[in-house]
Amino acid sequence: MLGAIPDPLENAAVPQAAGHLPPVAMPRMTQAGGALTREIEILDEYGQRRSIAIPIERPLTVFVDKRELVTLMTLGSAPELLVLGYLINQRLIASPADVESITVDWDVSAAAVHTRVGIEHMEARTAKRVVTTGCGQGTVFGDVMAGLEAIELPSAAQARIRQSTLHAVLETMRQQDSVHRRAGSVHGCALFKGAELLMFVEDVGRHNAIDAIAGWMALNGVGGGDKLFYTTGRLTSEMVMKAAHMGVPIIVSRNGVTQMGHDLASGLGMTLFGRASNRHFLCYCGFDRFDSEPEPMRPTVRVVSSSTENPAEG
Repeated sequence: MLGAIPDPLENAAVPQAAGHLPPVAMPRMTQAGGALTREIEILDEYGQRRSIAIPIERPLTVFVDKRELVTLMTLGSAPELLVLGYLINQRLIASPADVESITVDWDVSAAAVHTRVGIEHMEARTAKRVVTTGCGQGTVFGDVMAGLEAIELPSAAQARIRQSTLHAVLETMRQQDSVHRRAGSVHGCALFKGAELLMFVEDVGRHNAIDAIAGWMALNGVGGGDKLFYTTGRLTSEMVMKAAHMGVPIIVSRNGVTQMGHDLASGLGMTLFGRASNRHFLCYCGFDRFDSEPEPMRPTVRVVSSSTENPAEG
């Protein structure tokens, strides 16, 4: 597991605070860790050779009850949680209680999932695939959009955020030790309760990272109604949809939002913050959940070019 990141399998299925759901039967899961980066030699613009770290990208083919489902390209920081969260976010299982075991074997780049009673109509439910805008081309199955209208998120009176809390979240993420800081080329996702960081996962695609967090939430019986989800990636329809299925009403992104992501969030009553870094942000929708504490407008700084030429000399 990554340094400075909570162990995703530690105290699994044991609720610890308000906002948690009843514990569920926990599937048996491997803990297939491994190196997240490797050193390579590069040549820079100064003609110097030096070593840098780059993230390790691995294929992970998921088999459910011996049937091949999908191949995920992943960093591999939390593969079991990724697989569990993927199955939940694809609406193929309802909870970890549906799964007997998840076994990840990097020697064959595969994850074997054994369910307790099988997945009803799995072939029909996975027949239609949509290639998403996810990094490395994420895949969702055609009926994932179904059921969005049934999602009931907490009201604005029950789930809201102050500007000072948003600033604290952004500062926590700015200081977070990460693969991205050391090697770049990955996305990070995090789950917060107020300004408290509960879980942080990085992966080569933001859709993988949110799935891993969904798996951690399900495994530990953590509800989303009083939580905030943070991502370094853009807020596409896929990201908004997954956060909604996780029950999280507030999303913060270091990046921007797409039109479909905005429309979905608006329709569901979610609050989206984008272009959020340091003390800067844009609230795209869901203003009624946000307790604004406006900062004074900074004066515009005019940049005047200096010139040694005499203006009178043409």
